[in-house]
Amino acid sequence: MTSETYVRILAVGLLAFLVLRAAGAPLTETPSVFPSTGTSSEEETESSELLSSSDVWTSFLDTAKDHQKSFEDEFQNNVQFHLLEDYKISQLPANCPTSNFSKEACLHRLAQGLSFYTSLLKQVEKEYPNSRILSEAKRYTELFLWNIKQKMKKADEVTSLSSSQEKSLLESLDNADAFQRKMTAHSILRQLNVFVVDGKRALSRRNRPRRRPAKDQHIEVVTSATKAVSGKLGKA
Repeated sequence: MTSETYVRILAVGLLAFLVLRAAGAPLTETPSVFPSTGTSSEEETESSELLSSSDVWTSFLDTAKDHQKSFEDEFQNNVQFHLLEDYKISQLPANCPTSNFSKEACLHRLAQGLSFYTSLLKQVEKEYPNSRILSEAKRYTELFLWNIKQKMKKADEVTSLSSSQEKSLLESLDNADAFQRKMTAHSILRQLNVFVVDGKRALSRRNRPRRRPAKDQHIEVVTSATKAVSGKLGKA
């Protein structure tokens, strides 16, 4: 598949997703509008935006902003949004390291983390079952997870929590205090946003072309200049 063909198919898929988002339709199946691709180095380079296209990414960030506004409205600005850091749960998945980690390992950690968040979002659903923000967070999590798996060489190694593990996780987050439960739910949404943003940043660093050391560039310039001078002397 050529780069141009892939981009066209991907654009159609993303447009279809945005239409579903605007209509409020649930994303219950694997988005078949996205093409399945190989894992060659050429295709990985062409598909540098593994988490999203610019349109979907902008929509994801808009949802994060809507979440903060919704939080402030709910608590009438009596509770500061940054205080959610104090309610961060201990079981959150680790981010992709900034260095000493291969691209495949980074993709695996991101996919594993997003899979974990699909379970965590069920805790949010308990507190806010009719939340539009939750609905969009679930869609984006599924979309990002599916997209990342398409680029992995060993996507089958990404595992989900078993039913017993998920039940134990959700029970550990349950609390008799209603305020505590709500803060935990909002914290999960906020940490999901942080996880995805950090993951996108980590992937962008790995997709960046490596800069050649200044020493090598200097040697090349000197060599080229020497050849040019030698050529002129030979003609003389």
